[in-house]
Amino acid sequence: MHFGILGETRAWRDDGAEVPLGGPARRALLALLLVHSGQVVSVDRLTEEIESGTALSAHALQSQVSRLRSALGPVVTIERAGAGYRIVVADDDVDARRFERLAAEGQAVLRDGDTGRAVALLREALELWRGPAALADLAESETARAAAVRLEELRLGALEDRIEGELRLGEHRAAVPELRELVGRHPLRERLAGLLMRALYAEGGQAEALVVFEKTRQHLADELGADPSAELVALHRELLSADPSPSLAAPPAQLTSFVGRAEEVAEVADLLRVARLVTLIGPGGVGKTRLSVEVTEVVADDVCFVELAPVRDGAGLPRALLGALGLRENGLHMEGGPQTPVDRLIAALSDRVLLIVLDNCEHVVEETAALAARLLATCPRLRVLATSREPLGIIGENVWQVRPLDGDAAVRLFTDRAGAARRGFAADPRLVRRICAALDDLPLAIELAAARLRTLDVHDLAERLDDRLGVAARGNRTADERHRTLRSVVAWSWDLLSEPEQRAARRFTVFTGGATAEAAQRVCGTDGETLEALVDKSLLEVARGRYRMLETIRAYGAERLDEAGERESARRAHAGRFLDLVRTADPYLRRAEQLEWLPILAAEHDNLLAALRWAVEAPRTATALELLASASTYLWIRGVSAAVAPYAVTLLDAIGATPPDGLGEEYATCVLLAASDRPTWQRHRATAQSALAASWPGTRAGRYPAALLLWMMRNAIEADPQGAFALVSSQRDCPEPWARATARYVSGFDPLSGGDIAAAERTFGAAVEGFRSLGDRWGTALALDVLAGLAGGRGDRAQAIALTDEALALTGQLGALEDSADLLVNRGDHLDDPAAARADYAKAADLARRAGSSTYLAAALRGLGDIALLEGALDEAERLYVEALERIDPHWVKSLGNRVRTLAGLGRVAEERGEHSAARGRYREAAEAAGPPGALLLLGLPEALVEAVSKR
Repeated sequence: MHFGILGETRAWRDDGAEVPLGGPARRALLALLLVHSGQVVSVDRLTEEIESGTALSAHALQSQVSRLRSALGPVVTIERAGAGYRIVVADDDVDARRFERLAAEGQAVLRDGDTGRAVALLREALELWRGPAALADLAESETARAAAVRLEELRLGALEDRIEGELRLGEHRAAVPELRELVGRHPLRERLAGLLMRALYAEGGQAEALVVFEKTRQHLADELGADPSAELVALHRELLSADPSPSLAAPPAQLTSFVGRAEEVAEVADLLRVARLVTLIGPGGVGKTRLSVEVTEVVADDVCFVELAPVRDGAGLPRALLGALGLRENGLHMEGGPQTPVDRLIAALSDRVLLIVLDNCEHVVEETAALAARLLATCPRLRVLATSREPLGIIGENVWQVRPLDGDAAVRLFTDRAGAARRGFAADPRLVRRICAALDDLPLAIELAAARLRTLDVHDLAERLDDRLGVAARGNRTADERHRTLRSVVAWSWDLLSEPEQRAARRFTVFTGGATAEAAQRVCGTDGETLEALVDKSLLEVARGRYRMLETIRAYGAERLDEAGERESARRAHAGRFLDLVRTADPYLRRAEQLEWLPILAAEHDNLLAALRWAVEAPRTATALELLASASTYLWIRGVSAAVAPYAVTLLDAIGATPPDGLGEEYATCVLLAASDRPTWQRHRATAQSALAASWPGTRAGRYPAALLLWMMRNAIEADPQGAFALVSSQRDCPEPWARATARYVSGFDPLSGGDIAAAERTFGAAVEGFRSLGDRWGTALALDVLAGLAGGRGDRAQAIALTDEALALTGQLGALEDSADLLVNRGDHLDDPAAARADYAKAADLARRAGSSTYLAAALRGLGDIALLEGALDEAERLYVEALERIDPHWVKSLGNRVRTLAGLGRVAEERGEHSAARGRYREAAEAAGPPGALLLLGLPEALVEAVSKR
């Protein structure tokens, strides 16, 4: 039997039939017993509260109990116990108890990140309410009023949790009206105001969201004489200023009109609204990519467009997606650990509403299928639109066949493109139809043919095209569709080029990801006029200052490059051009011009990798070493050094233990870039340190100053930390100013380890000034972070926060999500306001998740664990600490402080529980992780924590 007290008291049998309960007194009796189900309710309370103003006699009460037993039947027990009565029912048989269970489960699941399930549980809980929580049959009862207040508060909390989940799922628009009504009825409830602000902001209503904050602030001041909470103030600050966020790769800009597929765009868009994976399949040149671009224009989700054509093999897929998402692979302090690019993708996409377009999957179709399946399984709000010559072949895939244009659309496309090539173009539609039919109505073939009308009459075009039909018809029937239908079109278009145009086109195929005009002219050995001619003839396209070549044409041109015997010379010219680029850019990356040069190098990232791959495989050892070393500063600042690690490992395997003559510093930098491979690092570390020391004797400058800083950070907790520190510190009088600033930074740790805080601060301050005088934001932020830790350690929290805020502004300019997360955790550590600290830790966790950074997420979880411990929530603190400990990588110096804090936090949890033996064990682990007692000071740990760890 089931009972309802959320509204009028009612009872139903298991078959759904309602049980007649009788008059008000009997309903009130049942309501009182159900409010306290499983507990004894005294006779005195029952007789006083069943009817307002008239107490029942004991005999009358006994009579009502008897009649209620008869109404409910033998399936429900109402037993006499001591001086009262008790009803024995399962908790889930009472709607209020079931509501409480479902609401609590929904809240817990929401906290754990399973948003879809949480929303379903919370909706189920709220649907149990049939009216206000007034317990109508006990309207005047003191018990009823207390129960009503408690249940109403739980209902509001469940409503807030449900709306929180819906906002995470992207249901902002539907939530706004309900939130407006709720905020109107509960103007002092800050969480509702915050949810409304978030929903309005997500719908583009930033100004409205700010108005909500101001009204809430005024209500709090007028009614309670209080200010808004730290969480609401933090949300207000976020609305006023944009946070650093990854820039999604947008679909390529289109230079021509879209002809003939309007209905397909609408149908594919509708399919994507109900399906999470749609694959557009069809032959090469049929228009799959263009259709996918047009679909993204009508889909409401954010869109990330991933071009897979440059990806050489399946191993590069996750990094290509990371790059398209705008996510760096490392942070300022060089996060390490075993986390894979796929793990980072899952962490970044787990709770994000996004449509990812995977374009040109056919050459890596198996690996793409595996990656798409895993992402879709672990990221419930993600959708994927793929283009390929064949289906991915995974469960849940919706395959959409992209077919050639119908006859009328093909004629319209040809006429449109011909009009662009020749002003006033007009031709017999039947002739145009014959041309299009000969081209199989494939859009790319039609566009290439129409472009020829710049130099040919339409009748000449038809004749030449007719001459080519036999070639296509007699092609290899076992070849893929692209080569059976488009090879003849591309070959014919190619044959119409002049020799200088053909040479430029085939040499252009060595570029990956396009090229600037200057790079194309140098590598192709051509001039701007020839490049423009190739654009006019649709062999190249130009957008946003870069030339690009369609992949079909690029594949054909690459074959022609091999036939001409020019691949080696073109690759050599390509590598030489990008070696010159990184050599030129490198010194500017440590100056104020770094914001100008970083985007330039980022645009050429794929070309840099292609040049490096050729140099390693050729092999061209000297070129490969110089490419790696010259690009190292860019790779480290942008956090993408993991992309070159495999090449660095391969190169070191080929070189062996002896650096090439004159390239010792390049060799050492290569070892640093390969350091994530522990065996390689162990084999080459000692030789690399000797080579680096020889290159930087202190009296003259080496070539790659950033290697000094990274060498110290990599070796700070390795076998010879003192040697690494001494090497960098020896550059105090080096003629290279960035190296001098780095030496000051490293030298500051010497007085710090001896307890001379003032001298350490002076030295780190000099490092800040050194980096700042050069305009380098990276080094400045690094040194400011240490100064902030020292200020916090001596109790000057205001100064620590000010310095951290300054560093955060710099990392924001660099677009460093991970570095911003790290600094937010540090600021949270300095704050004495637990609510504000929690907001910083939570924001850091969000940034770390968006960046897919396990180490910085661990730091944020550790901070949240500290807050939970402070509030006495020992179980929650332990859960957060354990999760943080699982994510921390012990091999990186930046992880050391958080590891010590986490272990000490677990010790404090055990101590609070009275588990003194376990506490001592955790403190011992923390002390061993920290190393010598002086190392605790180097970590900038609070005095209380140092004292706790020292208990070991």
